[in-house]
Amino acid sequence: MSNSGFKVLIVEDESPAAEKLERYLHRYNEAIEVKGKVESVEEAVQWLEVHQATIDLIFMDIQLKDGVSLDIFKEVKVEKPVIFITAYNEYALNAFKMNGIDYLLKPITFTDLSASLQKAEALGAQLRWSDERTETISKTLNAAVGKTYKNRFMVKLGDHIKSVTSDQISLFFADGRDVYLITDQMRKFIIDYTLESLDEILDPKIFYRVNRSYIVNISAIQDVVVFSNSRLKISPHVKWEPQIIVSREKVGAFKEWFDGAH
Repeated sequence: MSNSGFKVLIVEDESPAAEKLERYLHRYNEAIEVKGKVESVEEAVQWLEVHQATIDLIFMDIQLKDGVSLDIFKEVKVEKPVIFITAYNEYALNAFKMNGIDYLLKPITFTDLSASLQKAEALGAQLRWSDERTETISKTLNAAVGKTYKNRFMVKLGDHIKSVTSDQISLFFADGRDVYLITDQMRKFIIDYTLESLDEILDPKIFYRVNRSYIVNISAIQDVVVFSNSRLKISPHVKWEPQIIVSREKVGAFKEWFDGAH
């Protein structure tokens, strides 16, 4: 583990249990940072959709006040390792299918938690990969196996359907749970994809996910200017009012992509 410690999300609907876990984490390493504590499936999904990139590890109780935490995985792509916590063990097998690296039974002891964290530390190199490094490796692997990418999308236009090719697409953006495709003619279509799934099927030489809400086509970029706190602001060729800001952790990788390094 680095000196900075893990950055952690706690998913636990019992406040005393969450507080006890946080105390144990700081006892193990004062540098461990709890980035968030949520109490339900719904809250966890919303938190992960926005903040997942800021954490290294998730502690997740199985039984939550609005269901079982395994339902979280049906709503959002969980990309971080998970240590499951529960008073019951009947979910153990399914938990390990869902990014689980360990499974702790309540009441948790400091000894058991320490063993789980040591297991997580053994995966430290993977846990501490930045978004940029993960992105680069993924693209390299895709290129190595000759992956083919999606080059057109079927969209609805009233009672009609039509096909939009990738070279006609300026950007994709997410508005809550809805994802839209914007063409170079400023036509807007809702599509049945998440940005996460689009990130996997679009050609990375042409499309880049600049933040949690936008994927842009390189040919649709009119201008890039330095914004506050060393971030970047993209102006597309199409008339688009909302600001498109390259998130701080992606600036380096974006510059390499824009320069044709990938």
